[in-house]
Parts: sequence; C-alpha cells; structure tokens
Amino acid sequence: MKGDAIMEYTVDFRWDDEAGVWTAICDAIPLALESNSFDALIEKVKICAAEILTLNDATTTPVRLCMKSERWESVS
Repeated sequence: MKGDAIMEYTVDFRWDDEAGVWTAICDAIPLALESNSFDALIEKVKICAAEILTLNDATTTPVRLCMKSERWESVS
C-alpha cells in the first residue's frame, strides 16, 4: 500500500447535555451514532465507519479517521 492515497474523514463528537450522551457525526461517510460513554462511542465509530464504507464500496484506499471532540461545561 505504500504510495497509495489515504482517504481521511473527520468525525465530530459532541456532548448532548440534554440527552446525556455523546454523539458522533460524519456526513461524508455518512455516520450518526450516540453513546453515554465516550470510549465506547469511539469503538462504535471505528466499527460502523468500516462497515458503511465497505457497503458503499468506498474502501479502495486506506482510510483514516480524525476524531474531534467538544464538550462545554459551566463552571460558575
């Protein structure tokens, strides 16, 4: 695979305070998941992204996921 182009996808993780869960969204794959555990959600994303890309015949090149998280908390 040396020299092959790598497909990169960015997955946005956000804490939904109202629902009490982490959400993971990537429109390019497409992917939308949620979990109350951040670590569990990362694992779900890796598994589901690979499955979706395989089903869509989009895995002809290596894939890398950039996982970005955001969580806001009030401190006062």
